[in-house]
Amino acid sequence: MKGYLQLENGMTFEGELFGKIQEKVIGEVVFNTSMTGYQEILTDPSYYGQIVTMTYPLIGNYGVNFDYEQSDSCKARGFIVKEVCYKPNNFNNEMTLPDYLESEDITALSGIDTRMLTKVLRNEGVMRGMITTHMMPKTKLIEILDEHDNSKSVFTVSTSNTYEIKGKKDAKHIVIYDYGIKTNIINMFKEKGLNLTIVPFDTKAEDVLKINPDAVFLSNGPGDPMDLPMCVEEIKKLIGKLPILGICLGHQLASLALGGTTKKLKFGHRGGNHSVKNLANERVFITSQNHGYVVDKLPKDVEVTYTHVNDGSIEGMRVRDKKIYTVQFHPEACPGPTDNGNVLDEILKVIE
Repeated sequence: MKGYLQLENGMTFEGELFGKIQEKVIGEVVFNTSMTGYQEILTDPSYYGQIVTMTYPLIGNYGVNFDYEQSDSCKARGFIVKEVCYKPNNFNNEMTLPDYLESEDITALSGIDTRMLTKVLRNEGVMRGMITTHMMPKTKLIEILDEHDNSKSVFTVSTSNTYEIKGKKDAKHIVIYDYGIKTNIINMFKEKGLNLTIVPFDTKAEDVLKINPDAVFLSNGPGDPMDLPMCVEEIKKLIGKLPILGICLGHQLASLALGGTTKKLKFGHRGGNHSVKNLANERVFITSQNHGYVVDKLPKDVEVTYTHVNDGSIEGMRVRDKKIYTVQFHPEACPGPTDNGNVLDEILKVIE
C-alpha cells in the first residue's frame, strides 16, 4: 500500500507501507547509521516518540529474534527503510521484520530515498514528521504535528514498581533509577554478579538512602533532560552521600544536578560508529550512541573524561571527591567492536 512521509518543512517522500497500517503516525524524525541492530533500536526506550530512519539500505535480512529485545515492546513510533527484507535467512530468525512490526502496532515505510532524507535531517536538523496513508496540506499537517508532545516520555517508559535482581551473596548493591533502561545495561550488571534494586524515575532520594546501597546508577532514557527537573532535584540530594554512576540521559541529569547545562544537537548522535577520545590517555575508540541532547557546559570542578571526536561534545565526566562517574555513550552496546567494554569496570571502580 502506498504511503507518505511528510516533514514539517513541507518535504514529502513517497513509499510503501508495511507493518501495522495506520492512517497517521507522528513523531520526531531521526536517523541511525548502524548497519545491524534494528531490533535493538526499535525496542530501545530512548527512541520513544521518534520515527527512526535507517541509513543502511537493506533492513530485515536476518529477521527477528526475541532475545535481542531491549525492553518489553517496540518503543519507536515509526520506522523508515530503503528496502525491507521479507524472506530473512538466519538460524536465529523467529519472525520476519514486517510481521514483527505488525504485531507491535508499528507503522513503517520502505522504498524511499533514505540517503536524501538523511541529508535533509543533517542540513536542517531533526524535525517532526508524519507517516500517513494520504497527503495532507501543510497547514493541516502542522496542526497535527503540534499534537506531538514527548516531554512526558520518561513517565511512560520507566518501571512503575520497584523490583530486585539478586546477584552474588557478597557483591555490591546498586540502586538503578529507571528512566527507560535497556535490557543490556541490566544484563551488564548481572554479569558482574551485582545485587540490583530498580526503582521508578520519580523515587525520592530519602527512599533510596533507606535502602542503603553501595551506589546509585542513573540509566539511559528518552527526551530532553530539562523536562525532568524533579529528577535533578532528587539527584542533588544524593550527591556526596552515595557514589553516583550514569549512562546517556543519566549522564545529562547528573551534569544538571552539578550545575552544568545541556543543549539539543542539530541531528543527534545515533549509530554504532561514533569515535570518542579518552582524555586521560588520548586513546580513541568506537562507541554506540543514541541521544539528541548533550551536556554543553560543566562547572570548573568537574573533570571532563571523554569527548566526541567529530564535534568535541562532552562524552563523560567525573567528580573524584564526590564519587561521580558518568558517560554519554553506551559501553554495554557492542555493534562489532568491543573496545569500550572496560568502561564499565572504570565506572564500578568508583564504588571502591
